[in-house]
Amino acid sequence: MRPSKVPEIAPTFWILKVLTTGMGETSSDFLVHHLDPVLAVALGALGFLCALVLQFRARRYVVGIYWFAVVMVSVFGTMAADVLHVVVGIPYVLSTAFYAVALGAIFLWWYRSERTLSIHRIDGGRRETFYWAAILATFALGTAGGDMTATSLGWGYFASGLLFLGLIALPSLGRRWFGWGAIFSFWFAYVVTRPLGASFADWMGKPKSWGGLGWGEGAVSLGWGLCILAFILVLAAKQRAPKASISLRRRAAQLPEELS
Repeated sequence: MRPSKVPEIAPTFWILKVLTTGMGETSSDFLVHHLDPVLAVALGALGFLCALVLQFRARRYVVGIYWFAVVMVSVFGTMAADVLHVVVGIPYVLSTAFYAVALGAIFLWWYRSERTLSIHRIDGGRRETFYWAAILATFALGTAGGDMTATSLGWGYFASGLLFLGLIALPSLGRRWFGWGAIFSFWFAYVVTRPLGASFADWMGKPKSWGGLGWGEGAVSLGWGLCILAFILVLAAKQRAPKASISLRRRAAQLPEELS
């Protein structure tokens, strides 16, 4: 049996997920505002493709490779959602509905092919393709949904963040009181983390005239990026520790033979 190529679901997973969503939102906006938009989208697409190539070539879960892929999906997913609104002129309400339908279609195709939407055995092949297609769709859906509440509905970035902070508690309540399944609860929370992180990152980065704190998109991207890097370094060290321990035990077992 091949090892899974995605991390176990733990508190650090959700923390990193929210951080990547916020960084992806502000990084995408920073690139589009400071570069030619076409060039910015091209760079985002290139980074996205390179990250997926690394992830698909890996034979197991590698902390740095996996989370680099999530970051680039976040950046490119933001761009994909913004293109429909800014370039094509589609309202956020419609783009939110579009990406919701797209995500539903991916889930339906995935389930009909694999008979499950579980992420506990993502070990390559077709299931991994479905996984990353769903991840990209959740980021685009969450981006459009967060922008819809913040701008189209006029609630602002901070209020939108509070809304999604409340919504992310629903899976826990649903599992406890209403018998929600683990798979549905996971994907519900996964979608909500996108607008949650993006709303608070936008609130920090957007100018005060837009209802933000005015810290700047570049500064927010850097700050959230450093937090992501710190978590990745800690997780990577933990991932290496068991291997080092196994090597030491093997070496200790060989010493009596070498000394005899």
